[in-house]
Amino acid sequence: MALSLATLGGYGYFSDELYLIAAGRHLDWSYVDQQPLVPLLAWLADTLFPGSLIALRLVTTLAIAVGAVVTGVITRELGGGSVAQVVAAVAYGVAFITQGQTLDTGALDLVLWTLVLWLVVRWVRLREQGVDRDRLLLAAGVVTAVSLQVKLLIPLLWVLLVVSALAVGPRVLPRRPLLWAGGLIAVASALPGLLWQAVNGWPVLEFAKVVAEEEALFGRRGVGFVVWVALLAGIVAGTVLMVYGLWRLLASRALRPYRFLGLAALGVFMYVGLTGGRFYHVIGVFPVLWAAGALRFESLVARRRWWWAAGPILALSACFALMGLRWTPESAIGQPTEEELSDVEVSTTISQFGWQELADSVARVHGALPQGLREKSVILTETYWQAGAVEVYREDRGLPPVFSGSRGYWYFGAPPRDATTVLYVGKNPGELRRSCGALRQAGAVEGRVGLEIGTAIWVCEQVTEPWSSLWPRLRRLEIVG
Repeated sequence: MALSLATLGGYGYFSDELYLIAAGRHLDWSYVDQQPLVPLLAWLADTLFPGSLIALRLVTTLAIAVGAVVTGVITRELGGGSVAQVVAAVAYGVAFITQGQTLDTGALDLVLWTLVLWLVVRWVRLREQGVDRDRLLLAAGVVTAVSLQVKLLIPLLWVLLVVSALAVGPRVLPRRPLLWAGGLIAVASALPGLLWQAVNGWPVLEFAKVVAEEEALFGRRGVGFVVWVALLAGIVAGTVLMVYGLWRLLASRALRPYRFLGLAALGVFMYVGLTGGRFYHVIGVFPVLWAAGALRFESLVARRRWWWAAGPILALSACFALMGLRWTPESAIGQPTEEELSDVEVSTTISQFGWQELADSVARVHGALPQGLREKSVILTETYWQAGAVEVYREDRGLPPVFSGSRGYWYFGAPPRDATTVLYVGKNPGELRRSCGALRQAGAVEGRVGLEIGTAIWVCEQVTEPWSSLWPRLRRLEIVG
């Protein structure tokens, strides 16, 4: 956490952070790609501490730190001593330190899954000792309710936990009344979001198909999925510890009461991998696997082979992880080529630059319009990232409202009926082109470095089609090419 805090305020907004702030300004019960908790947190940070990157990202950094501690506690519940606890916690920190550098849904959902697994592991451990603490299952239901306000993903974990418990034990788990009481709390918390999805035609299901197409396009299906999961778990130590921990849960006699956790984790891997989900949707089960794998290090300590075996491996893994922090001075970062942007690290870095320049460039085009056109103008963007950037910076630049047909931004609403001039930001106006009395490129995004540098800015005069009929055709969930 200390290392993450040292570089937390560096560079600029990450592309998704801009969208989260915009989503927070359009709060709703649900969205196409997430639930309302993280947009709410983004809105609060932006309202209380406008423009502060540290305030925006602090909750994520704290969540990752809490998750590392809870991973150590899970290890203790499984019978691990101090060394095993440290190994598991370090594996967590090394794998997710960079994830704590930006506000996103994945980091918060990760720590909530970790808390649920800790509560379940503790319930099993106490039950093995003859102590019934079913209120732990109720607490797990409450944590699940919070998780459902981040993503609609955690029901997958619970289905697999219950099925695995019925298969290999503890078969009493699905029969505990407080487990179902917690489930009712979770369902009640999710109802408003589910109603929003139902009213809007369940776009979350349509979006899942788009995600599967994207994962295939980026080579993250099949073998690619396995490679990306291994990279995400942490080069060297994290991956080895995860695989070993899964094997221990499935095969170790000492961990027999927790075997259902191994089966559930394996089920998560298989489901996400086979259905084309995001490769990082599996990270919630990493902590319990690291905890199980770290138990073996106790015997290494007893034989005085701890530092020889684990020290260099953990140090090497930490070095790889620290490379992802914002150590490079901004002045040393140049504009990459299109080929270089295919590299994940390069793309992630560049996605934190150029957003103010985008808003400035749009403001220059807007300011050059005749007064009559400016009064009835709106901004329309090709991507939700571009829309988020204009939304965050538009008030200081006197820009009109911004709209986009991209993904969740389409659901924020259409332009007003009297909007007859459109400033379009994007490579290709697409459907808008057919509804313009006059269309011209009036500029491009200018700047030294940034993801959108060079993107065209168009002016569409005299929109000839009512927005009520044009807007549905502008909706797109797929990748913008």
